[in-house]
Amino acid sequence: MALRRRAFLTLSGGLAAAAGLTACGSNTGRPEPGGSAPATGGAKPTLSQWYHEYGEDGVEEAVKRYAAAYDQATVTVQWNPGDYEKLVSSALLTDKAPDVFEYANGPTLDMIKAGQALDLTTMLGDAKPQFTQSVLDAASWEGKVYSIPQTVDMQMLFYRKSVLDQAGVAPPATIDDLIKAVPAVQSKDMGGFYAGTDGGIGVLSSMFIWAAGQEQISADKTTIGFDNAEGHAAFAKFAELAAADGYVPSASGDWSTASPFVNGETAMQWSGLWILPEVTDALGDDFGVLPFPSVGAAGRPAVPFGAFGACVNAKGKNVEAATEFVRWLWVDQEDYQLEFSNAFGTHIPAKTALVPKADKVASGAGAEAAKFVAEFGHANDKLWTPAIQQAITAAVTNVVQKKADPKSEIAEVAATAKADIKRLNG
Repeated sequence: MALRRRAFLTLSGGLAAAAGLTACGSNTGRPEPGGSAPATGGAKPTLSQWYHEYGEDGVEEAVKRYAAAYDQATVTVQWNPGDYEKLVSSALLTDKAPDVFEYANGPTLDMIKAGQALDLTTMLGDAKPQFTQSVLDAASWEGKVYSIPQTVDMQMLFYRKSVLDQAGVAPPATIDDLIKAVPAVQSKDMGGFYAGTDGGIGVLSSMFIWAAGQEQISADKTTIGFDNAEGHAAFAKFAELAAADGYVPSASGDWSTASPFVNGETAMQWSGLWILPEVTDALGDDFGVLPFPSVGAAGRPAVPFGAFGACVNAKGKNVEAATEFVRWLWVDQEDYQLEFSNAFGTHIPAKTALVPKADKVASGAGAEAAKFVAEFGHANDKLWTPAIQQAITAAVTNVVQKKADPKSEIAEVAATAKADIKRLNG
């Protein structure tokens, strides 16, 4: 089944793993894609551009139309179903790699360190302030920009206004507010809060880190950034929330679907921007949206986001031509950028000035979502590896479901992180 743009936001505990695995060979079972030929004489260069397979109707036709409109090169677009990340990682080790490829929140650290992704900072130039800063930061490493964001998806908390009003409960601004609200708004027919069939462990683990005012990775880039009193207390609060009367353990759909919320199974649900049209159709204006509430004295509101971005193969045959094409499409052509975000599903344009022009997010809850990304947005650190994600999932499961000590569980995550980060930096 084709993936929607937001699909990588629902994987690996809510966000795609930001640090890629070492590629495991180029034999994918798919036909080998053709590489680009260098320009000869006065002929236009030929460029290959790769996308993952989007689920929304019309996206493939649109990006092929964009490519055909470019008159400085012949651009061929390849649509890639299946395991796109593995396909790109493998291809970049060969001479069959595309000149331009998209990747979630920019290229992986492996790609950057291998010199496979071109530094696009200079190319971006004066256009850099046009992009939402948090989104551009996710596409960067050590101050250099390695991809140009195309469009943005995000997660947030949905709540029923009438249910909270009837219970005399204000929209929760802190985790303690949320813990108190969950039992207060529940009824015999409706739960208080829902975050997925696993009790929210996958999708909320990093939220508790960020909302506690901490970072996934330490400032010195050697271990996790939440093995401290604030991090320990944050996961203790997660256990307290999950134990609250009215916390919904299962529902008609997972956290990423609208059904639990619109069917009245829960008064509050953690989900994504993509369910906004369905929620609006079902509830009209009887709902509101919030970032995840702050956790602890050092806390802050937080939301996660994901943005596929256009990368240039630094080892390609036509690097300069590929760079100029990326500039033309994802920096200069704002009509195409607006269409890409607004015509196929509900997404936030990567450029802040385009948000008011995208009617699905120009006002109401959509505009709030765009504001949340700009003010409170986070994406996985490029050193947040699959091994670290697995370790935090196991640790939080023990804390939430088995009442384990957060300090000792997070210490185990720190040990895993130190070893994996050392491997990456080796």
